[in-house]
This record gives sequence, structure tokens and C-alpha cells, in this order.
Amino acid sequence: MNNVQLRKLWDALHSSYWFLPSLMVLMAIALSFIMLTLDRSIGFGDWSLIYTGGPDGAREVLSAIASSMVSVAATAFSITIVALQLAAANFGPRLLRNFMQDTGNQVVLGTFIATFIYCLLVLRTIYGEDYNPFVPHLSVTFGIVLAIFSIGVLIYFIHHASTIIQASHVIQSVSEDLNKAIDRLFPEKIGISPPPNPQHTEILPEDFESLASPIGAKRNGYLQFIDDEQLLKIARKNNLLLRIELRPGKFVIEDSILVMAFPRKRVNQKIIDEINKAFILGKERTEQQDVEFPVNQLVEIALRALSPGINDPFTAIRCVDRLCAGMCYLVQRKLPSPYRYDRDRQLRIIAEPVTFAGIMDDAFNPIRQYARSDAAVTIHLLEAIARIAQYTHNPEYLAVLRRHADMIERGGKEGLPEPRDRQDLQEKYLSVIQAVEQNRWISM
Repeated sequence: MNNVQLRKLWDALHSSYWFLPSLMVLMAIALSFIMLTLDRSIGFGDWSLIYTGGPDGAREVLSAIASSMVSVAATAFSITIVALQLAAANFGPRLLRNFMQDTGNQVVLGTFIATFIYCLLVLRTIYGEDYNPFVPHLSVTFGIVLAIFSIGVLIYFIHHASTIIQASHVIQSVSEDLNKAIDRLFPEKIGISPPPNPQHTEILPEDFESLASPIGAKRNGYLQFIDDEQLLKIARKNNLLLRIELRPGKFVIEDSILVMAFPRKRVNQKIIDEINKAFILGKERTEQQDVEFPVNQLVEIALRALSPGINDPFTAIRCVDRLCAGMCYLVQRKLPSPYRYDRDRQLRIIAEPVTFAGIMDDAFNPIRQYARSDAAVTIHLLEAIARIAQYTHNPEYLAVLRRHADMIERGGKEGLPEPRDRQDLQEKYLSVIQAVEQNRWISM
């Protein structure tokens, strides 16, 4: 199993509500056997902090703890389901993945279930016959400690459950995912960096389109991962040039083209199968190799906040602030070249590039379109453009920012009915254009 498949497996386990609680249950089982072994091998009856009651009292204590843990676990699970329903209704169903990945909820459920299992396993070993009674004093004491710890966990859960459904917490969580995706993806290189100023148009064979073999997908699903290193090995081993037609986050239809492999004469069924294995498909998008996914999540929260049924522009403004922070972070990174080379400086892979213009369109176009009649959000969009411009002197990036500022200004003029609002918008627009053009002049 390669690194990409391991990341896919870990992502699936991390998003489940059974994996971490199952590990904690296994730890409780192991711990019960360890404590019982200590009870049988070492006497603890004279210790002042150790439970010293008889078998009937030990049974009652463990039974009370076990039954209460089941009740509390059921209550915690019900609260979690209600929180998921509220999240789906207020923030969108795509945000459920973030709630499913919440480690705090998983630890809480795992603690209650693990305590219940521990008490059951210790309870079965207690017997009070006159000829050979056995009370695992240390194990019962540790069960009481687990019960006290579970009470603390319950208090934490009540606070945590009321916190994670707040809009500010959800927006911050998605924003952190966006920053992590930028850190993870854009510094990453496949193979060796291209030589200085390569003439890509001359490197690509003129007969590429006519002699390349299309390799189709074997099933439907969202493209979650691409094993770039494996593709590079396949291309080098078989002396191929591969052009990837899709990037992570796109929906793949069965038999749609994943890769164009050149030349066709070197492609066989084995190579087709190996290339297909390098493309990991799933039923939903993930942020592991898809930087646009957390952007879309923030945009979805903003659009729901701007809908007539909710009408919450302040939440939309928070989303704009987080998108602005992510774009400020992004413009300071060098986007990777779509051309990937092997150790011999031979062009092997042409990947579909992620562009700043594309990410900005995903981030700002939908909000601009929905907020054209909202003066506060529209003006805040212009302020975000000005703040992003402060972090870059790249002429291409500044041209993209100028284009978005122009669209926001035109949309606001058409959508704002109040003349004073339009005047404020025009003043803000002129200040933004001045900031963008000043940075463009510095870059020259």
C-alpha cells in the first residue's frame, strides 16, 4: 500500500465515528486484563486509597458505573445527531464531513463506551463464595477513577457541543483546512523542478493529439487523490509522456478520459490498469489534494447566510474575511508548474494546473453575485481585494484582483438602490484601484 492509499485510508478512518472509539474499547479490554492480573498477583487490600469493600459492594459499584455510562453515551450520541442536523440545515450538508472529523466528539463517545466495557469485564470476575472469594480491589478502584474521569469528559462535551455549532467556530475550522491545504499542496513538487525558462510549447510533440492514447476511468466518483509519484514511475519506466486531464475535486464519469498517454504504441492493458490505480476515486470531495474544496465550503456558508430565509450578512462578512486571509496566504506561495520532469530532465507529466485566477473566481464570484444588493457585503468584498493586493506584486495576480474589483463595482451599481450606498461603493472602489495600481507600478 503506497502513501496515497494510506492517506486515503487514514482520511476515511478519521472521518468515521467508529475508529477512535473502537481503539479506546480495545485499550479498555487490555487494561482490564492488566489490572486483574495485578490484583491476582499483588495484594492491595491494606492501601487506604484502594477500594476495600466486599464482593456485593464491588458488584453494585461496577453495575452502577456500567449502567450510567450506557445512558450517558446514548445521550451524547443523541446530542451529536442533533448537532449534525443543525449543521446540515444552517451551513450545508458538505460541512458534515468537518463535524464527523471532530476528534473531541469521538473521544467523548469512546470514553463512555470504554468505561462501560471495562466495568463489564471486571464485573464478571467477582465472586463471593465462602471457600474462595475474590474481589479485584485495584480493578474496582480504577473503575471508579474512570467514572470520575467520564464526568469530566461529560462536562467537556456539553461545552464542546455548544461550541462547534457556532458559525464562528465552523468558519474558523474550514479556514484552517484551507491554510493547511495551501501548505500541503503548493510547496509540493513532483519529480524535479523544470529547467530554467523551458520552452514548453516546443517540448510538447506536435503530433501529441493524434498519437496519444486516451485512458478512461473505470468507475464514477469524485477524484480525491492522484498518486503523482506512481504516475512518474510509470511514465519513466515505459518512456511515456502523460497529460492528466482532470485535477482532484472533479467528478469523474466512467470511461471519461483521465490521462492522454503518448505514444499510443507503448500503451498496453497493464499500463492502463496501473494508471487507473493511481487515481483514487470516492463518493465525496476531500481537501487533501483539492484546495478549492475548503474555498467552496466557505462560499456555501456565505451564500446560505445571504439567502432570504436566513438574511445574515455578518456571517457572510466573516466568510469573506477568512477567504481574504486564505488568498493573502496563497499569493505568497509559488504555484507549481504543470510540467513535471524525471531525474534525467525528461518531461514526463503535464498536469492540469491550479491557477490563482480560478481560485479567486471560486471564492468571490458567487458571493459577489448574491450580495450585489447588500451594501455591507459588497463594500467588504472590495476591502478584501485591497488587502490581498498588499501581499503581492505579481502583475498577473494584480490583474485578477483588478478584474474582480471592476465586477464588484459594476454589480453594486446595478444592485444597490440607495444613491448614498452607490457613492460609498464608488469611493471604496477608487481606493482599491489605487492600491492595486500602486503595487503594479512597484512590480515594474
